Amino acid sequence: MSTADIPEGTVRNILEQDTLKWVFVGGKGGVGKTTCSSILSILLAQVRSSVLIISTDPAHNLSDVFQQRFTKTPTLVNGFSNLYAMEVDPNVENDDIGGNEGVDSLFSELSNAIPGIDEAMSFAEMLKLVQTMGYSCIVFDTAPTGHTLRLLQLPSTLEKGLQKVMSLKSKFGGLISQMTRLFGLDDEFGEEAILGRLESMKDVIEKVNKQFKDPDLTTFVCVCIPEFLSLYETERLVQELAKVEIDTHNVIINQVLYDEEDVESKLLKARMRMQKKYLDQFYMLYDDFNITKLPLLPREVTGVESLKAFSRNFISPYQPSTSRGTVEDVERRISTLKLQLEDTEAELDRHRKGKQKAGHTRGRVEGAKVGGSASFDLMFQG
Repeated sequence: MSTADIPEGTVRNILEQDTLKWVFVGGKGGVGKTTCSSILSILLAQVRSSVLIISTDPAHNLSDVFQQRFTKTPTLVNGFSNLYAMEVDPNVENDDIGGNEGVDSLFSELSNAIPGIDEAMSFAEMLKLVQTMGYSCIVFDTAPTGHTLRLLQLPSTLEKGLQKVMSLKSKFGGLISQMTRLFGLDDEFGEEAILGRLESMKDVIEKVNKQFKDPDLTTFVCVCIPEFLSLYETERLVQELAKVEIDTHNVIINQVLYDEEDVESKLLKARMRMQKKYLDQFYMLYDDFNITKLPLLPREVTGVESLKAFSRNFISPYQPSTSRGTVEDVERRISTLKLQLEDTEAELDRHRKGKQKAGHTRGRVEGAKVGGSASFDLMFQG
């Protein structure tokens, strides 16, 4: 069965699943994850009471996409009353963990002793903070695939690490108490303070880990482009998600070239043939997924208005202009021609300014030559 015979998918299933609490968006670097997660959060804000989008990618792009500055504190997105955004670094910082200095120093040593637990502890604290805010749905704009898989494994990593530490309580609990009394240390180093901190962290992680593995509460949206490396990364991601028991049933294929009526470029035609080969493979591998195809645009999608305009392709399949005569086709062609005209005018303006600048420079050089020659002659005449 060719891709032409398969009905186009959308993300309506995510919008209609009102039990969803956590929505992760991820994939290979450079495929448009931030744009897709931003548009998903906008669409969810239309059907939910409050939505928070969090960027966990160290190279944050949320601020660029929304054209608004975001920090590690949830900030209301301009133009919305119920959509918030924040950019956080999943790597741990002792200042962000909170608590007293004595326990923090122990946690710092603990983070060096158990691989991955430092990042997991920071992630746990972030989730603990987010849960107290009472958002209806939380969208994660994640880092490229490798970092994302590690992030999703953090709850399990921390849960296992804390279980290991808690299991040592019977062996070393009394020793800790004796050592603190022997050296006259305060209660902040005591057994109760340390174990209390671990218990509270463990409770949060167990709850989050359970929610992440519940398909009614959590789903993962894979974003990709119709190329070999992206197909490979997506399959790897789907396999790893299955291992950590996280639900995924949506794939967004971005930057798709359509055979529009005015496409005549041989290069574009060749790229279309290449993309079709990989699109067929996507549909073959993920025949039980909701696959949403998004067109490649001649411009970037930035700013709230552009995001809202492009969001219609998420809930209704994109229709290429293959026939003349309809109002939509004419409007689309006019819009494309306007953009091309604007680009051409801007390029022409740059050329004109360049010529003017070159002319001024040449005039100054020639004037300098004439002035220099006159001075040279006068010097010898004198």
